[in-house]
Amino acid sequence: VYGTWQALEGLRAVGVAGTAPLITRGADWLAGCQQADGGWGESPESYADPSLAGIGPTTASQTAWAVAGLVAAGRAESRAVRRGVQWLLERQGADGAWEQREFTGTGFPKVFYLRYHYYPVYFPLLALARCSAAASAARGPVPMPEESRA
Repeated sequence: VYGTWQALEGLRAVGVAGTAPLITRGADWLAGCQQADGGWGESPESYADPSLAGIGPTTASQTAWAVAGLVAAGRAESRAVRRGVQWLLERQGADGAWEQREFTGTGFPKVFYLRYHYYPVYFPLLALARCSAAASAARGPVPMPEESRA
């Protein structure tokens, strides 16, 4: 999930169109990995067994990566993104953070994995901000009232 998000972000950053086959393939893969609860998850076991890619307990950071990847691919208004955002919003704690016990950081694949304590804080915030920015861009500029144009 992480690698697909990063690839989509990078390809868009260098000007690859959202309709390019490699963008649509990555976005389709992310959307296809969405779980029934609306989130995304991937076990570190996917490094040893590629058939497990995109499969695992849903987590805040992995849901955020998938949502951000789909936004980068031009799918901010998709059902998958709406469900992912809903997953994040429903699970955000009173302190503004998300609980995540899973190890989603890769130290060395198949050797050790990391649990970065801020992953479930800043990645969801980043994804929600990107969704908000995409929605604002889709609406276009907000007209200023006449009295503010002086």
